[in-house]
Amino acid sequence: MITAGVDVGNMFTKALLQEGGRVLSYAILASGLDRKRAARETFRQALIKAGVTEDDVCNVFSTGAGQDEVDFAAGTVTDITAAARGTLKIFPMARIVADVGAEGAKVLKTDDDGRVLGFTINEKCAAGTGSFLETMGRALGVQLEELGPLSLEAERAVTINAQCAVFAESEVVSLIHAKVPREVIARSIHEAMAGRVSSMVRRVGLQKKLALIGGVARNKGFAAALEKDLDAKLLIDDEKPEFLCALGAALLAAERDAGQLP
Repeated sequence: MITAGVDVGNMFTKALLQEGGRVLSYAILASGLDRKRAARETFRQALIKAGVTEDDVCNVFSTGAGQDEVDFAAGTVTDITAAARGTLKIFPMARIVADVGAEGAKVLKTDDDGRVLGFTINEKCAAGTGSFLETMGRALGVQLEELGPLSLEAERAVTINAQCAVFAESEVVSLIHAKVPREVIARSIHEAMAGRVSSMVRRVGLQKKLALIGGVARNKGFAAALEKDLDAKLLIDDEKPEFLCALGAALLAAERDAGQLP
């Protein structure tokens, strides 16, 4: 039984197909202004990659900020629930999940069955999200994909005090003018962001079995800074960290189709 999950975020839309817990394919596109079109096109690309047709898919669940705009989905699920379910599939031992994406960050605590026991969300400021890194990279004159590796070259960091992305950018500009090496500034940026996310983790309840998901999980500089701040080894799916919410939605779609969900 093939099912699909479509995760419509503010920046990117992800679609994933699975069968019996095995991932068949996944695709990602920019959400743009027309999130319905993005959802449909991302789903179509996932179908092509899997070599199946829409008729072969038994059920589709949507999640994310634009979940209600997936007009071909049979049901919806919150991104909190989807993140918990998708992470449980990949990392059964994880009980804390930090989901850091382009425009949002959330941390949730789960039980052994993937049920959410508590969570916290950063939705008031970009300082704990991927867009923060993108803004800081522009100020530093570094491409986003280069920022993480650059930060790993530094042996020290300086303190960035601002809790607001706008003021943090001003601090970065001041550091540039002060001739602070770019790699040191890059590391400082990642440590500042990691501090914000780690405070969210501690509010939920720090445990050693902690998974990092979302697109920012691909940034090794941020992952290293978060591990240092939390003194914990992170569980990261190196292949598809930004697709775990879509995976969770697809798995829940299968459970609904099998009558395991109300």
